[in-house]
Amino acid sequence: MRLDPLSESRDVEDRRDGSGSSDSGGLLGGLLGGGGRLGIGSMILAAVAYFVFGISPSTTLSGLDAVQSMAPSTSSAKVAPAGTYTKDTQAVFASKILQSTKDVWSAEFAAAGGQYQAPVMVLYDGATRTACGTGQAAAGPFYCPGDQKIYLDLSFFNQMSRQMGAAGDFAQAYVIAHEVGHHVQNQMGIEEKVSARRARVSEADGNALSVRVELQADCFAGVWAVKANAKNKILETGDLEEGLNAAHQIGDDYLQKQAQGYAVPDSFTHGSSAQRMRWFKQGLQTGDWKQCDTFRATAL
Repeated sequence: MRLDPLSESRDVEDRRDGSGSSDSGGLLGGLLGGGGRLGIGSMILAAVAYFVFGISPSTTLSGLDAVQSMAPSTSSAKVAPAGTYTKDTQAVFASKILQSTKDVWSAEFAAAGGQYQAPVMVLYDGATRTACGTGQAAAGPFYCPGDQKIYLDLSFFNQMSRQMGAAGDFAQAYVIAHEVGHHVQNQMGIEEKVSARRARVSEADGNALSVRVELQADCFAGVWAVKANAKNKILETGDLEEGLNAAHQIGDDYLQKQAQGYAVPDSFTHGSSAQRMRWFKQGLQTGDWKQCDTFRATAL
């Protein structure tokens, strides 16, 4: 990717350098983390634990709040004001991608007669407080509708490359753009409607709704990429392949087969590899967010 044409965001909140904490319940806290999070992937257990990707949409503690309440609370965070983050290479990268998404979605909302309010990206180490419960690195990047913030432990990018076979800067940009896609859904009122509907349906039907939410966020990520490239020529040879590979690597079927040797479609919450690639391509090829209506699609 070509980052030189991109500006840095002022919507970055830095909680690193002792601001995060690992005293929030360990793996258990990560698995039971608070409700309402929208993440790019899912946690899969193999043996004791196997770290994969984020948290499924609109997860609630469902009676397990008492268990999480046993975990110590995180330490008081030393929060740098937005825009004054420590500018290491990965933080600058994340900041520039976030600003690029703001530029794209501000223009898209304005063209539709609306106004886009950009999310804040929180950089943290280990664990941190959120309006959706305790955020942990083991849960992967996620968006919290409750405070309209994206939470990212930058060490996750190393995990993507080394453990998940999803290397490359555009693969990382896809992760951020996907989480911003959830914010776009929240701004459009989609997240609220889906959450209300999930509360009235069976677990299997709720999972199916979650899949449509995640696939739409993938499509929105594709829209961002093509619009950002049209404006700033950010894409280089191999970038799209990196993004599509990342989408493949985080398909529910692929992850489940890697973890347990077989897939259980009724348990999918993010979509198969083929579906995630298809909807990411849909955004890339059309550049039109209106073509990302997964909820009306008869076939995903």
